[in-house]
Amino acid sequence: MSCPVCGKPADPRYRPFCTRRCADVDLARWLTGSYAIPADDEPDDDGGQDLPQRH
Repeated sequence: MSCPVCGKPADPRYRPFCTRRCADVDLARWLTGSYAIPADDEPDDDGGQDLPQRH
């Protein structure tokens, strides 16, 4: 397996990364929004009424 950041062989201590630095680079990309998981932004048909009501 190779490091997803730089392509070097992965180190078992930092798997799937090769170093702590590459692990931190990956984390920073997630935190800054460089990586994003696509989402469906269509509104719900019920207007968001699927949560239980508190009495």
